[in-house]
Amino acid sequence: MYIKRNLEETILLYLDSPEIIAVVGPRQCGKTSLIRHLFESLNSALVVSFDDQAILTLFEKSPDDFIAAYVQGTSYLFIDEFQYAKSGGKILKYIADTQKIKIIISGSSAIDLTVQAVKYLVGRIIILNLYPFDFQEFLLARDRAYHTLYLKYRGLVGFIQKKNIAVPSIIHQKLLGYFEEYLQYGGYPRIILEPNPEIKKELLRNIYNTYFLREVRDILGLVDDYKLSNLMKGLALQIGNIIEYNELCRLSGYSFQSLKKYLNFLEKTYVCQFVRPYFTNKRTEIVKNPKVFFFDTGLRNSIIEDFRSLDMRTDKGSLLENGIATQFIKKKYAFHYWRDKKKNEIDFILSLADGVMVAIESKSRVGRKEIISKKAFEKAYPAIKTFVSYQALNLRITDTRGFYPAYLL
Repeated sequence: MYIKRNLEETILLYLDSPEIIAVVGPRQCGKTSLIRHLFESLNSALVVSFDDQAILTLFEKSPDDFIAAYVQGTSYLFIDEFQYAKSGGKILKYIADTQKIKIIISGSSAIDLTVQAVKYLVGRIIILNLYPFDFQEFLLARDRAYHTLYLKYRGLVGFIQKKNIAVPSIIHQKLLGYFEEYLQYGGYPRIILEPNPEIKKELLRNIYNTYFLREVRDILGLVDDYKLSNLMKGLALQIGNIIEYNELCRLSGYSFQSLKKYLNFLEKTYVCQFVRPYFTNKRTEIVKNPKVFFFDTGLRNSIIEDFRSLDMRTDKGSLLENGIATQFIKKKYAFHYWRDKKKNEIDFILSLADGVMVAIESKSRVGRKEIISKKAFEKAYPAIKTFVSYQALNLRITDTRGFYPAYLL
């Protein structure tokens, strides 16, 4: 069953432009399904996959024969699993220069891994990221009626306007339950569509194992991958926290130099994102170490082997924060965190249109410490246009003005 992806409209906008379109993202996030769906809607289109060794060899060893076989007479060429083409950028440039055809490629890692020799394609390629489902897409797959309601109520949310959200209690509880499920098992399409929790867990383990078999060994050629496994587990236990490089070196066995290399690799292959601090005063604010978030909370829970419901977890606040961070990543918001040297902290500082800054705090419950942090931030940044809102996982919507359920972000 194909679930409409938000990225589909963006791809269609560029379909008549001359640039090559590159759709990149983690394995099993739905790239092939999206490509096949677009292919079926177009005339004179062809799909090939570089998973087929014969096609890949023809492309790399004899580009002219590849053109004769798959390009000539075709208006749209879709190439899946493009990351296996080691000289892909150079050959694509040759095809684009000599043929009148629209090329759409997809790959399972970020562009500097997917399109080798990207320098050949500067100005000729549009890079689009496809992630596991965001919460809106999750609802479209799980419950179309509540997907419609979600869109209705999400439209009420304004980061700048202080509006009360009048979501009826019964709808709120249902959406909250879906959001907790989303945090528990994540947004990979196959996992969402599987009703059996035990099969969900096994499928997530398979995604993790496939990552090591394909990305780590095929692309990185890594032999001592147990160190990377230790690093990923260490990061999974630190979501929403400022990472400590010395601690990660100790846990993984990597030197500092190697650690930085593999942290970059994890980001480029859509495992983790590292979010930098927002600051203007180096003397009083944290300026260096990033926070870590996983692109998918289900994969993160699989790594630490913890799929308990949120009411049984000690890390539910961190998991909620990670879930909100993934929503911001998928909606292409630029964001940071803020922390001063007195340990006052605001989870998200978003850069919106027209230079507007928005501060958002994510907590499963709100206490005195959170109020102090809010006031400290407002004192430090009184001049910028800032709106601070708290997100509470199980808060009744009518309790307090300025509180918005996390699922609406």
